[in-house]
Amino acid sequence: MAWLELIIDTADHNLDLVIAQLDELGVTDIVIEDEADFTAFLEENRACWDYVDDALLAAMKGRSRVIFYLESNEAGRTRLSELQSALSTPVTSREIEEEDWAHNWKKYYRPIPVGTRLIVVPAWEDIEATDRIPLRLDPGLIFGTGAHPTTKMCLEIVERLTAPGQRVLDLGAGSGILSIASLLLGAGHSLACDIDPKAPDVVLRNAALNGLGADKLTAVHGDVLASGGIFALTGGDQYDLILANIVADVLICLADVIVPSLASAGRFVCSGIIDGRELEVERALTARGLQIMERHQDGDWHSLVCARCS
Repeated sequence: MAWLELIIDTADHNLDLVIAQLDELGVTDIVIEDEADFTAFLEENRACWDYVDDALLAAMKGRSRVIFYLESNEAGRTRLSELQSALSTPVTSREIEEEDWAHNWKKYYRPIPVGTRLIVVPAWEDIEATDRIPLRLDPGLIFGTGAHPTTKMCLEIVERLTAPGQRVLDLGAGSGILSIASLLLGAGHSLACDIDPKAPDVVLRNAALNGLGADKLTAVHGDVLASGGIFALTGGDQYDLILANIVADVLICLADVIVPSLASAGRFVCSGIIDGRELEVERALTARGLQIMERHQDGDWHSLVCARCS
């Protein structure tokens, strides 16, 4: 299959704004390259050359590149035109074959230590023995590798809040990284939900990479914001830990359905909130019967930990 590789080059200080704009436009499956990636690539492949043009080095200084993909068909080209019109930063594109795409995104995905107990490991990588718990992942075309600040914050919070036997609900599960983390840390069962029809298969494959079966993780496709959606997917059950690493607009809509699904002593962890919208999200959550227990920030991104009002 042929793909359109879309590239946005931007200054490092503008990267969060570009990511936020893409989030708002529904583009979350992205690869981020920066100067450090380029330098590491040069060092790891030094045997291939003995000189690198100073102009090339200068061009990468303080620069970041965001890469994402669309199918190379009429729908993909229409979507490209829409994005080029909507984004404030120029988008360039080129057509590549699927095997080239796979190589491009995998080469920059490396093991990522998170918190004090976890290390996120690409499925194709081997790591030396470690005291950390390996969380093996093959995200495919699904958001959630552990590298994005919103995911890292969620993982750090999940590491602290997970207790043995907990029931976990993961909304907007993506690759399943948060569900899998909670189970590796001792939770009893997780229900992973995503509106992307590809997500359940990806989640279950990643669960299997970590030795987790259907007795521990259930993955479903559905729209939790549709009329009765969350209750149709959960059967009206309550959960000790509800996770939602999405975007501000969806979190505001979720506020209406979280409280009935949250156990009395449970916690709701939400992330994906770009700087400037955190108060709007907080107001929506507190108006629906939640209280903010913790606030976290990484760069321009915010995460919240909430409980039911007593």
